Amino acid sequence: MSKWTASSLAEPRLAPGARSPRLAPRVALTITVTVLCGFTLVAISYLLSAPHTTADLLAALLSLAVLLVLQAGHSLPAELPLLSRRPRWTLAAQVVVTYVPFAFAGAAWMGMPGFLAGSCLLVLPARFGWAAFLAVLASTEVIQFIVGFNHSDVMYNGVSTIMTGLVVYGISTLSSLVRELEATRHELAQFAVTRERLRFARDLHDLLGYSLSAVTLKCELISRLMRIQPEHAAEEMAEVLRITRQALMDVRTVASNYRQMNLHTELRSAESMLKSLGIRTDLRLSPVPLSKAAETMLATVVREGITNMLRHSCASWCRIELCEEDELVRMTLTNDGTQTSMSLLPNLGEGGNGLGNLGARARDLGGAVSARTTSDGAFELTALLPRSEPTGVAGDPHGIDPIAGVEFGDRRGQVVADGAGR
Repeated sequence: MSKWTASSLAEPRLAPGARSPRLAPRVALTITVTVLCGFTLVAISYLLSAPHTTADLLAALLSLAVLLVLQAGHSLPAELPLLSRRPRWTLAAQVVVTYVPFAFAGAAWMGMPGFLAGSCLLVLPARFGWAAFLAVLASTEVIQFIVGFNHSDVMYNGVSTIMTGLVVYGISTLSSLVRELEATRHELAQFAVTRERLRFARDLHDLLGYSLSAVTLKCELISRLMRIQPEHAAEEMAEVLRITRQALMDVRTVASNYRQMNLHTELRSAESMLKSLGIRTDLRLSPVPLSKAAETMLATVVREGITNMLRHSCASWCRIELCEEDELVRMTLTNDGTQTSMSLLPNLGEGGNGLGNLGARARDLGGAVSARTTSDGAFELTALLPRSEPTGVAGDPHGIDPIAGVEFGDRRGQVVADGAGR
């Protein structure tokens, strides 16, 4: 049984000395807690240095502890979910704990409104948060005059309140952003794993489907030729060996990376395969310069189109055309196996196997794939691609669609079906 699991792919083991993926959130959390504790220790030093009765000092310290807990709930909502469920209620409680202790703590409590100012920015919507921030600052100025501070002290404490509020808000926001960034990195890792699985599945289907279909048909042909034409059967057996070796090479290359395919090789292989089965083949190929991604895509279209024709139809002739239209390349596969091929039409609208894979590949390159029945009753599979590679997908036909809105006639980078087809 394989040792690999979804979790092991999404969260690979770290090499010795590598940075833990949780290090950044932990550092941000540590900094936030350190800042809050630092401000709290400063407030405790002010309370201890001021002349208070024992009861007033105990009440002030208890109020400070409650305020610190409420502030932690606003600054670290992910770590303290119970406190962050109703932030506006806890903000109202912090308002009470911020202003009531002035009655028994006096001027020693003057640094606490800065915490409230930061919490207003964290909890309330932006426009209300900044209005509340200014209201806290104004109330602090009024309280300073009440407790007897002079103008220079009022200005100093006002700036201190502003700085405390902004530092609390900034550090808390930074911690949340780091946490969100780490979550985004994890989602991107999951996306990369899913994308690689899709690539592997598509490549296995597209590369091996043709080979296995060819082997099956040739083996059936060999079984009929063994008695009447043994020399011809031996030739076909040699061809089967060649196809199976190529299939083995395909599996190995798929496991490492996407295989670059040669369109000329695929066309000649398809022509040889069809002629050996008695299917009349007509190649009409114009010399068209192709990018590697476009050539691989068209070679895949040839494989899938021929595979579907052999597997799902009883065609007697096939025509493959390649031409250039402005900056676009058009490849068309036509055959007379319409009746049994029509059952493949639903695949065009899905992201599954077969023609659905072709549609997804074409969209990645800014192109389109369509299928229809012609006026004379033939089945036609068409691929339309840009001749040059779109930015960001060079050498990677599985890249994220960079130009999903590019128009090709009446197509917009999507798989379309005209009439009946597969």
